[in-house]
Amino acid sequence: MPRKSAGILMYRNDGGGLRVLLVHPGGPFWRTKDTGAWSVPKGEHGEDEDPETAARREFHEETGHMLHGTVHSLGNIRQAGGKLVTCFAVEGTFDTASLTSNTFELEWPPRSGVLQSFPEVDKAAWFTIPEANTKIIPGQRPFFDRLEALVAAAGGRSVP
Repeated sequence: MPRKSAGILMYRNDGGGLRVLLVHPGGPFWRTKDTGAWSVPKGEHGEDEDPETAARREFHEETGHMLHGTVHSLGNIRQAGGKLVTCFAVEGTFDTASLTSNTFELEWPPRSGVLQSFPEVDKAAWFTIPEANTKIIPGQRPFFDRLEALVAAAGGRSVP
């Protein structure tokens, strides 16, 4: 059974064009990685959990921001490692300076016997679609095309 994950791609359509909110994974392994390391705020869920419910929970856990309002399905993609990712889009605002992520513990440095706590997400940022295409994990890029089609179908206005 493949692992399943669900997330929320928050977007805004302002004078600077369409922008998306991405998060950067925390912890020592990701500290120096940037290009191809960012992600839609997402997390794993079980077989019996509704993907939208999981996506909302994970967005809150990774950003500290509680989502309100209607989300729109962007469908599924299968990442290179086999994980099935379900994504939803929501128009919104988020002050990246207010990021508050949950944490995880890791033995660091390796084999030191010392457990350290790290944020699951260490930063969030708004990107234009061309910028986001260089920042995001490559397997998640199709969500941008689907978002652009969703916004275009609404005539560039808010998606009802």
